[in-house]
Amino acid sequence: MTPSDAPQSRWSDLDRPPLNVPALRRGLLLPGGLWSALDVVDSTGSTNSDLAGRAASLAEGAVLVAEEQTAGRGRLDRTWTAPARSGLFFSVYLTPGAVPVQRWGWLPLLAGVAAATGLARSAGVDTSLKWPNDLLVTVEGQERKTGGILAERAGDGVVIGIGLNVSLRADELPAPTAASLALAGAVSTDRETLLRGVLRSLEQWYGQWKAADGDAAASGLQEAYAAGCATLGRTVRAQLPGDRTLTGEAVAIDGDGRLVLSSDDGLREPVSAGDIVHLRGAEGGLT
Repeated sequence: MTPSDAPQSRWSDLDRPPLNVPALRRGLLLPGGLWSALDVVDSTGSTNSDLAGRAASLAEGAVLVAEEQTAGRGRLDRTWTAPARSGLFFSVYLTPGAVPVQRWGWLPLLAGVAAATGLARSAGVDTSLKWPNDLLVTVEGQERKTGGILAERAGDGVVIGIGLNVSLRADELPAPTAASLALAGAVSTDRETLLRGVLRSLEQWYGQWKAADGDAAASGLQEAYAAGCATLGRTVRAQLPGDRTLTGEAVAIDGDGRLVLSSDDGLREPVSAGDIVHLRGAEGGLT
């Protein structure tokens, strides 16, 4: 077998070592804690699809991490791909139980707040939120996307997937509007440190939200999301279902997690689903 024919080692890129599963389990699977199981696979199509397919047999707090995702999914069926071990690609299974189902729509926003909070602590990088589910960092004065969140119902609960570009170099980015934590000047790109930071933050925010019976205002979630949301105060264009387009200033996140737009004629309209484009605002750019 020639060197070119040999299977690629998990250590082929020394800057991107594999995750240490026993260490992660020791640090995260704690008595009385939320996280009940943590598995890491070398490669899979989609961690969300894998967990959703096994939802009936899962305990709350199951975590699945992939070193590489070949068919990762974002909103509107967009794909998410990146080199092996260059990011964090993971999903968690949550069963909010007694929380009213109509409040479950806050879960992807909660995951965004948790990710931003966890990354601020573990990576030392400011991460803002683009409604409803994008994580933004600043690179060379421009806002760029470094991560995304996808939540979907499965069994008696919800699977939440988070994808984060960690060590991608400029020539590896999938688009000019993309970024990585490394390019944003993160003080740490150790994926184990980052994963622990995000999951601990997610456990904290989820616990607060459940204790408040899913009330986003009482749990502090609504205020925290608004404080970290880069969409608020911007002029945006919302591509809505049914090929409808709405342009206006993003003025609030309401009690249901919807983005409230104010049009030139002073009318306010809440948006519950849609693709948001930042037209003007804090960075003066279009994202």
